[in-house]
Amino acid sequence: MVIMLQDGSEVPVFKQIRNQIVMGISDGRLQPGEKLPTVRALAEEIGINSMTVNKAYQLLKQEGYIMTDRRNGVRVRESFRMIPELPLESKEQLKQLVSEARVRGVSREEFMALVEEYFSAGQG
Repeated sequence: MVIMLQDGSEVPVFKQIRNQIVMGISDGRLQPGEKLPTVRALAEEIGINSMTVNKAYQLLKQEGYIMTDRRNGVRVRESFRMIPELPLESKEQLKQLVSEARVRGVSREEFMALVEEYFSAGQG
């Protein structure tokens, strides 16, 4: 999986890494049990400090997306706790997106069509 960082983004680099890994799991680019690069290898690959990658991995582990151990390294979890509710931070991000769409004049139908498109894309 290729991590693409957006220079000049207001989103911190560790969050960009976290978000891209979650999207990779969601859309099937990352499979359950798949091994991820080591902290050092990913940091070198994308040209950032290893502490930044470590912070992203720690967040992903805390949120239950990955698991780590000394023998097998970092892997995507085989299964996930099904909690059919978004975390508060995700709800706030969604609220912000809805607000931006309203201000820009995006209709409810257009917005919901995008949601359906993106939600369905992860089920392929």
